[in-house]
Amino acid sequence: MAIGLGMGLAARAQENPQGRPVTAGPGTESGIATFQQRCMGCHGNPNVPLAPAPDAIRQMSPEKIYEALTTGSMKPQGDALTEDQRRMLATFLSGRPLGSMQSGDARNMPNHCASNPPMSDPAAGPEWNGWSPDLANSRFQPANAAGLRPDGVPQLKLKWAFGYPDGLSAYGQPSIVSGRVFVGSDTGFVYSLDVATGCVYWSYQAKGAVRPAVSVARVEGHSGTKYAAYFGDAHANIYAVDAQTGQELWTTRVDDHFVARITAAPKVYAGRVYVPVSSSEEFSASDLDYPCCTGRGSLVALDADTGARVWKTYMVPEPKPTRKNSRGVQQYSPSGGSIWNSPTIDTERSAIYMGTGDGQSDPVPDTTDAVVALDLKTGKMLWFYEAQANDAFMGGCNGPTRTDNCPKVNGPDQDIGNSPILRKLPNGKSVVVFGMKNGKVFALDPDNKGTILWQARVVEIPKGQENSFYAQLNGVVWGGAADDQNVYYGLQSGGMVALKLGTGEVAWRAKFPTPPGTRISNSAAATALPGVVFLAGSDGKLHALSAADGHVLWEYDTAKPFQTVNKVPARGGAIASIGPSIVNGMIFIGSGYAVTGTNSGNVLLAFSGE
Repeated sequence: MAIGLGMGLAARAQENPQGRPVTAGPGTESGIATFQQRCMGCHGNPNVPLAPAPDAIRQMSPEKIYEALTTGSMKPQGDALTEDQRRMLATFLSGRPLGSMQSGDARNMPNHCASNPPMSDPAAGPEWNGWSPDLANSRFQPANAAGLRPDGVPQLKLKWAFGYPDGLSAYGQPSIVSGRVFVGSDTGFVYSLDVATGCVYWSYQAKGAVRPAVSVARVEGHSGTKYAAYFGDAHANIYAVDAQTGQELWTTRVDDHFVARITAAPKVYAGRVYVPVSSSEEFSASDLDYPCCTGRGSLVALDADTGARVWKTYMVPEPKPTRKNSRGVQQYSPSGGSIWNSPTIDTERSAIYMGTGDGQSDPVPDTTDAVVALDLKTGKMLWFYEAQANDAFMGGCNGPTRTDNCPKVNGPDQDIGNSPILRKLPNGKSVVVFGMKNGKVFALDPDNKGTILWQARVVEIPKGQENSFYAQLNGVVWGGAADDQNVYYGLQSGGMVALKLGTGEVAWRAKFPTPPGTRISNSAAATALPGVVFLAGSDGKLHALSAADGHVLWEYDTAKPFQTVNKVPARGGAIASIGPSIVNGMIFIGSGYAVTGTNSGNVLLAFSGE
């Protein structure tokens, strides 16, 4: 998959279910294709020892890389690229947009908070901490923490907007803790803002784009620091900073592959930080100069106080040399199994669950496109359920661009991008629920090594199109929300479906009006509170639906310009991955995650009923 990246089959659609751009656009991912196709004949090639390794280049600033391509030592190579290719190459390799390193600093903003009072205990009050307000990834906010009832939803109004300076893609989900908003950006800056006004307490500049939600927890062993904010970046670094001040406490790089990245929120529990690792490798590794493929997903457990590694479990075995392609470049297998979702912690069974991505090279391990359960303390694999077999997928492996780097059969690209949801039914039975891009939803039994309890298909497929693109890539991508009765999923094909948790039966379906000939995706993650479920779309509209029957309670179009509290020119756009965070009667969401480059944005929005 590539949560946030581009794929071959998806190039036939207006939009890619992972959010990966299929044409040059504002996202960083379009630069990987240029790098693999134009640069890896030298960089990373052992026969060209003077060329800096890819990982060394990735540590440079975007300005330095762009300068090398336009006026420096790489100008002859840069002259063969378009201006868009040069800019996207610099953006991908550095992990942040050009021009953002100075403009994003909170010290340059006019809306500093007047004071920085001591933070209250995050666990003592309502919060939305990380990807979900609970360890089980239900994305359900109870009534006392939500502070919002169904009858109050129609009164929601925009309270403030915050602009990301020079931001290209507002894909960071905000965390709400102790009256503060913690949020990362594609510019590499993490911000701490005041919930009520949007004034800025501090910013911290990471080494690359920060897409994952921030998780806040108590930390020990750092004088004067009570709470730390934990997050990852596009270079596979994990950070702990003082949540009060933004001062760095420690940094750990959890994977040294040059395209390793962290796209999903870490989970912090019982003194450990559990980090999901993904990779950009599959986006365009069909180029014959590329030694395909060695990237693989993993889950890493770190000591929350020091950043020291406790254990690391890879989702596929270590890649081995297999053959040389027609250009004599060594090929490898197995590979893949990226983890694009925030892991789910099961305290009752001392287990942690995650969905894995597709394979990249033949043969395909059966731990890809799977839900995997690991022992929480040791990282030992407890069980796994493979939802899609033999899914070796590689970008650029369809049609005339296909090469002998490609899998024999390019897979359907069925990565599990959504976090498994752990829920207990009214009868006391627990279920682990997840969805697939082909529209299948599964419920697994965590007490019986992940055996299937039920399976449903939620995408209505026209007769004769069972094996078409429509059938394979129009279902569930980023995830759902679940209360004690239903699980709610937005669909890549548009709209939402509610399934009964106990049986998988459809409780209701909802569709949103779309202009003729327009395809709107609602693949972003859902968010629920008692009686209400929220869902956004690639058109930038945020919807609130009745959890009882799916009728619309409230809508807001975020795809427009906004006046911001920090005086940064900003607009909203597509909301293609994250869902809203809800605490104390307020709703927070970023708008402008562009997939194809046509609906980007750089704004964080806060709504209130007051």
